[in-house]
Amino acid sequence: MRRIGLAIGLALSMLLAPLAAGAQQTATVPRIGLLGFPPSGNADYQALLQGLQELGYADGKDVFIEFRWGEPGRLAQLATELVRLKVDVIATFGTPATQAAKQATRTIPIVMASIGDPIPTGIVTSLARPGGNVTGVTNLGSATLQKRLELLREVMPNASRVALVWNSDNPEQLAHLHEAQAGARSLGMTLVSVPVRRGDELEDALARMIRAHPSALLVTGDTVLQTYIRQILAFAANHRLPVIVQVRENAEAGGLMSYAPNRLDEIRRAARYIDKILKGAKPADLPVEQPTKFELVINLKTARSLGLTIPQSILVRADEIIQ
Repeated sequence: MRRIGLAIGLALSMLLAPLAAGAQQTATVPRIGLLGFPPSGNADYQALLQGLQELGYADGKDVFIEFRWGEPGRLAQLATELVRLKVDVIATFGTPATQAAKQATRTIPIVMASIGDPIPTGIVTSLARPGGNVTGVTNLGSATLQKRLELLREVMPNASRVALVWNSDNPEQLAHLHEAQAGARSLGMTLVSVPVRRGDELEDALARMIRAHPSALLVTGDTVLQTYIRQILAFAANHRLPVIVQVRENAEAGGLMSYAPNRLDEIRRAARYIDKILKGAKPADLPVEQPTKFELVINLKTARSLGLTIPQSILVRADEIIQ
């Protein structure tokens, strides 16, 4: 009987050994949480996934991806979910998502995959020495507003009033407003502020804007506004109003010009931060990456529909011209 018991025990141990090994292997596979807002979610997610794949990480094999997109009001709840799942790192898309993640944890590393300037909102103390548990890539979106206004001036020398559509619920967007105000003043223009927080405010906000008779419209890359960008572009087209945008996809969709870093390239580069952190690096020791290349995209089809001539001096600087 003793021999039978030993034989059964040995057989059970051999049967359970692969299961235990599999459980141990699963437990060691890192978990990456993704937190953001839906509009460009799929493209952003795919860009980060591509960046991770280029570094040898396959979802479901080398890493497990916990995907959480939600409306701004749900980001805090979703960030808490990721913390409870004990993910190894959280990748964030946008200022509200990054703030929600930072409020949810001071210990889990956070990688900003797509964000404006993180300093004014207190997300990091400096780009060179971020401190705390947050680092990543910034597009410094507000810093391009002066350049976009200068491009507008070259195309429309007599433009006197320009409107800015921005999200007043996004703290980082205040930097866009201040930069636009300063840039407009330096060029002798008047800025018309058009704050929009939700889609149900957009129609009235645009109607008020038109009554101010702007010569052109600036639109930020805020994720909430990107939900309604086609509605904004259609409204502008109906009123023959040129739109200078931050996101190149907006220029492809009918905006007159865009000037900014390539967002999807930035997100792919953010995968390197995740890789370093999974290999033991501390976020506080990883400087926030700033853009080094800015792309100018011009939509000549839109220019022709508005009766505008793009100067040759701008065309020769364009990275892409949409015919």
